[in-house]
Amino acid sequence: MSNTTAAQPSFEDLGRPLTDVTFVVVDLETTGGGSDSEITEIGAVKVQGGRVLGEFQTLVRPGSPIPAMIQVLTGITNQMVATSPTIDSVLPAFAEFAAGSVLVAHNARFDAGFLKRGFEQIGLTWPGPTVVDTVALARCALLRDEVPNCKLGTLARYFRATTEPNHRALSDARATVDVLHALLERVGNLGVGTLEDLTEFTLQVSPDRRAKRAWAQDAPGSAGVYYFVSDSEGPDGPQREVLYVGKSNNLRRRLRSYFSASEKRSRIHEMVRVATGVEFVECATDLEAEVRELRMIESLAPRYNRRSKNQRKLWWLKLTDEPFPRLSVVSRLGSSTRFFGPFHSRGAAEEAALTIYDAYRLRRCSTRLSARRPSPSCALGEMGRCLAPCELGAGAEGYGAAAAALTEGWDGDVRPVLRSAQGRMRKLIGAQRYEEAGELSERLGTYYRTSLRFHRIRSLARCPQLVAAAPSARGWEIHVIRYGRLAASTAAPGNSARTASEAAVAAAETVLEPGNGLPAASIEEAERVAAWLELPGVRLIDTDGDWAWPVHSGVPEGSFPRELLGPRPLTHETS
Repeated sequence: MSNTTAAQPSFEDLGRPLTDVTFVVVDLETTGGGSDSEITEIGAVKVQGGRVLGEFQTLVRPGSPIPAMIQVLTGITNQMVATSPTIDSVLPAFAEFAAGSVLVAHNARFDAGFLKRGFEQIGLTWPGPTVVDTVALARCALLRDEVPNCKLGTLARYFRATTEPNHRALSDARATVDVLHALLERVGNLGVGTLEDLTEFTLQVSPDRRAKRAWAQDAPGSAGVYYFVSDSEGPDGPQREVLYVGKSNNLRRRLRSYFSASEKRSRIHEMVRVATGVEFVECATDLEAEVRELRMIESLAPRYNRRSKNQRKLWWLKLTDEPFPRLSVVSRLGSSTRFFGPFHSRGAAEEAALTIYDAYRLRRCSTRLSARRPSPSCALGEMGRCLAPCELGAGAEGYGAAAAALTEGWDGDVRPVLRSAQGRMRKLIGAQRYEEAGELSERLGTYYRTSLRFHRIRSLARCPQLVAAAPSARGWEIHVIRYGRLAASTAAPGNSARTASEAAVAAAETVLEPGNGLPAASIEEAERVAAWLELPGVRLIDTDGDWAWPVHSGVPEGSFPRELLGPRPLTHETS
């Protein structure tokens, strides 16, 4: 499914034609511009398609006197508003007059700000209307040498408005109506024909980008993957490049956003500019869309995608196969079965290695040691921070047990590593070396989170098949997962979930067991699958294998600090 030509969009895709939009052009007079100022007059004109539908005007009695300077500027005196209604009765009437309309004002931030604050003060819900600012519109539509500034009086004279603004609300609103119509005529010649176009024009969305919105018209309002492409003619014939891959639970809405003012990323602006079309693949479920996106990014490496391009670039800790094994930081595991991770960077893996050295006193040297001939110990051995198997003797005899304890911890018990720092943590805190204690705590926290991640993905990798379903608006979302890889997805009504799951299993991708204890998919895909399985309401239909974590791969909620510091000493109260 694709759209690579600028097809004629439907009215639904274009938006609301400006001729069908009802505008309420409003102007306020106030006691000043501060947050404690009050409204003294509201004037508004309702228009549609160039016709005036109605007007609204009233003075408002403020709670404090009008400053003398404001009286001179507007001509509204304290005597004039003495018998006028208060804002409590005026705003409900204005809300009814303006209901369902687009709000227009000259310097709209000022007027809309006062109205919104007034609504909140009297307990009315602000409707959040679309707001058009004729100042912003004029700055985008007019050339710099056409008018010296964008004040209402200047624009009213330039466009020969029938009403001269005079700092009274209704007069200024009438003048703003004439300015609005003149500006709409001007931007209409620039391809602005809908309310959406108008909003984007004031936010300086280019006409070329707005025109490409038609690419989204054939996309469904359901989950799927989309990808922008660039077609060109090369020396060997037509060439196609996938520029960007994304996913959404509503393809049409997501694709439209790329051609609107809501898209702020400069590199995406550039991508949309060079793209010649967009294609999409509808998916049965949101999870399928997530996984398809990951796989496409990994295989195609689109130049405008940043995340998930290096899904296999991870780091691990493993024990070497030697008489006295040592830790090694690697990016590829090979056939190793004694490993831990993954880590997103080599630095994070090296930090975890320091935690392990402190807990198990494994050797840090890279020297190949003999199990028969002793060699001199290093400074760490002399300080007691290494078992010093190089000297043979007791250190060598106990080294195998230490390595076995480490792999046992990796396999399911994170507590020995966390508890190994208790003495050091207490000393640092007692000496008020809180920054060092914080660094140590963060290092142990990273190790702990990696343990949770490690067992989360391994638990999936051990299952030849999981079939699970989750309730959705359409009935059920059903997934078949094999060795941590999404093998099939489908959606079905509630009364046919069992039949649909059996069909999904029959049609699912064949997945071979990797044999290294890791998922058959990328780690990122396995984590997305795990996150879905852990959602509330997900039900297991069929399991082959044990989807379970070791009980001590984590600690009870809230007990992490106690594992680092140990139990609090008993205190005795004295009287």
